[in-house]
Amino acid sequence: MPGSKSHTIRAVAIASLAEGDSIIESPLSSADTLSAVSCYRRLGAQIQCETNWRITGTAGRVRVPDDIIDVGNSGTTLRFALGSAALLAEGAAVFTGDHQIRNRPVGALLASLNDLGAHCFSTRSTGKAPVVVQGTLTGGQTNIEAVTSQYLSSLLINTPLAARDSIIEVAKLNEQPYVEMTLKYLDEQKIDYTNENFQRFRIKGGQSYRGFEKRIPADFSSATFFLCAGAILQGPLTLEGLDFNDPQGDKAVVDFLRRMGADIKIEGSTVTIKQSGLKGIDIDLNATPDALPAMAVTACFAQGTTRLYNVPQARLKETDRIAVMAQQLQAMGADITEQPDGLTIQPAQLHAADLQGYGDHRVVMALSLAGMAVEGETIIDTAESVAVTFPDFFTLMQSVGAEMRLIQE
Repeated sequence: MPGSKSHTIRAVAIASLAEGDSIIESPLSSADTLSAVSCYRRLGAQIQCETNWRITGTAGRVRVPDDIIDVGNSGTTLRFALGSAALLAEGAAVFTGDHQIRNRPVGALLASLNDLGAHCFSTRSTGKAPVVVQGTLTGGQTNIEAVTSQYLSSLLINTPLAARDSIIEVAKLNEQPYVEMTLKYLDEQKIDYTNENFQRFRIKGGQSYRGFEKRIPADFSSATFFLCAGAILQGPLTLEGLDFNDPQGDKAVVDFLRRMGADIKIEGSTVTIKQSGLKGIDIDLNATPDALPAMAVTACFAQGTTRLYNVPQARLKETDRIAVMAQQLQAMGADITEQPDGLTIQPAQLHAADLQGYGDHRVVMALSLAGMAVEGETIIDTAESVAVTFPDFFTLMQSVGAEMRLIQE
C-alpha cells in the first residue's frame, strides 16, 4: 500500500517549520502532497523530492510568498498552511485552489486565527478561498467547532510557535483520530501542551520544532478500496505494509468489514481478506468519513440493511459525498436512501452504467469497485482525479486482476 497522505502532509508542514534538516522516507508522491511541497516552498522551506524527501526548515520564520499560493485540490494543505502563514512577521500570503477548494469552508479556522492575533479574511466574504492571511499569530484564547479535524490540527501545529500560550476550546470535534495523529507528531517533537479530553487544549508558546527523520506509514484510507474489493470480489486479496499501531482512523474499516462477515486475517503488517457472505450493519463513520464512498458500495452487496450514519461532514469534502454516492449508485440500480448524516442501503441487483465521478478521487475509486462487481462495462468520468491521493490505483488494481483502464482523451 502507498504511503499515507495525512502523514506525508503533516511531516512536510512540521519539517518546513522546523530548524535544520529533516528526511521523510517513503512519502506519498501525489497531487495533494506535492501541493503541500509547493506551498511550503513558497513559505520559505527548501524541499528536495527524490526517493526520500529532504527539507530544510524555516525555524518558524516563514517568508512572504512571491506569488499567490495555489493548493490545487488539497484541503489539508490549505488549512495547515493558513495557520503557518499566520506566523508571518510582515506582509501577507494569499491562498486559492481549484473549484472544489474554493467551495470548501475555512471560516471557523480564520476566526480562530484572528482570535489568536492574526489577520485573515476571505476575499469574497464567504468563509472560503481565496483567503488573505497576515500575521502575527501571538497566542491567546479561541473557541472552535472543528467540523473537520483539519481546523484543530492546523491550530495545534502552528500555535507552539506563537509568542504566548494558546488555549483552544473545542466546541465540536469530528474525525478525532486525525487529531490524535497530529498530537503524535507534537509528542515526537516534545511539544509542551495539555489535552483535556479533546475539549480543551493549552499549548505553551515560544516553542520550536527540530529536524527529524521519519518513515511514512502506509495509508489505510487508500487500503480501504482494496479491503472492500477483497470483501465483495473473488479473492483472497493480501495487502502488505499496514501498521495497526498507527493512529489512522481508517484502520477501523477492517473492523467494519469483519462485523459485516468478511473473512480477514492479520499477521503483523499483512492483511488477507476474502469474500464471505456479507450482512448489513449500522456503522458510525464520524471518525472515518473518507470511508463512506467505499463502504456505501460494499453495503450494496450485503444482505439486509446497512446504515452509515453520524458523518454529516462528508458533505463538506471534495463533493457532497453523501448526495453523490446516493445518486451514482442509484444509477446502477442500488436501493440507497440519502439521510441528513449518511446513507441507508438495502440489497439490490446492480448493473453497469455510465457514471459521474465529479472529480472526486474517492468517489471515482469507490464506483470502480461497483463496476468490477457487476456484469458489463461501467464508465466513470473524471477518473484522472485519483492522482490526488493514489496515482498507482489503476496499476495496483490491474496487478491483482482488475479489468480496468484509464481512458486518455
